[in-house]
Amino acid sequence: MQILSSLEAIAADYDAVFCDVWGVVHNGRRAYGPACAALTRFRARGGVVILVTNVPKPRGPIPAQFERLGVPRAAWDAIVTSGDAIRAELAARAPGPMYKIGPESDAPLWDGLGIARTQAIEEAAFLGVSGLDMEGREQPSDYADVLARARARDLTLLCANPDIVVRVGERLIWCAGALARDYEALGGAVVMAGKPYAPIYDLARRELAMLAGRDIASARILAIGDGVPTDVRGANQQGLDALFIASGMHGEALMSNGALDPAKAEAALAAEGVTARYVMAALA
Repeated sequence: MQILSSLEAIAADYDAVFCDVWGVVHNGRRAYGPACAALTRFRARGGVVILVTNVPKPRGPIPAQFERLGVPRAAWDAIVTSGDAIRAELAARAPGPMYKIGPESDAPLWDGLGIARTQAIEEAAFLGVSGLDMEGREQPSDYADVLARARARDLTLLCANPDIVVRVGERLIWCAGALARDYEALGGAVVMAGKPYAPIYDLARRELAMLAGRDIASARILAIGDGVPTDVRGANQQGLDALFIASGMHGEALMSNGALDPAKAEAALAAEGVTARYVMAALA
């Protein structure tokens, strides 16, 4: 695994990047200036930047969020979200009814799909999960009873965000993927479309082909992200080179004396059975 000091060092080898957002481009509170500058430079030399995020909502409101956080419009060409990717699976299960788990801020995910909702597991046709109801104030274990009752009825759980946790500022917040993980542990059926699963990459490739005016070979696409079981595993499964960002959700865990510790980064990847061609402490 090659340690990089800048994206520019390998930029000529790629026509496009599929770049993660949370933990790489921003932390939910503010943009990472060096990361945004690196993506802007990549675009300036003719590359295409597709931001590929497991956020559990359609991409419509994302640009306004970027503006508030300070992510410049010059840093990206298109956005693809896990919310966009899962909506086809949700629509196929209309009219439901659906038992929803997730905060009201994720309302755009469910809009316009013609799915009725129920507050009774006993009436539900499936579970739709975008996160925990009260983000930052609950634990996955709080949903043990709900998941057990859903499993008893053999309901399928549709998960709009495969991430287990996300870093918001200095805090780690539980995501929908934690409930999907627990439901799978009960033997329940789970459907996910975000990273590392194929549907979100299919969307990203279609966006890229439209922007480039042609199909781009996998060998010319670089995947960038801090999520080992999502970003790096997804890159491996898609046949893409991966640039592993060893900060983000990991905080200082993969650092020693304030600098990237290659051995720790290698161990984190090996623990998940994945590989990355490159590693950086933070995108720059």
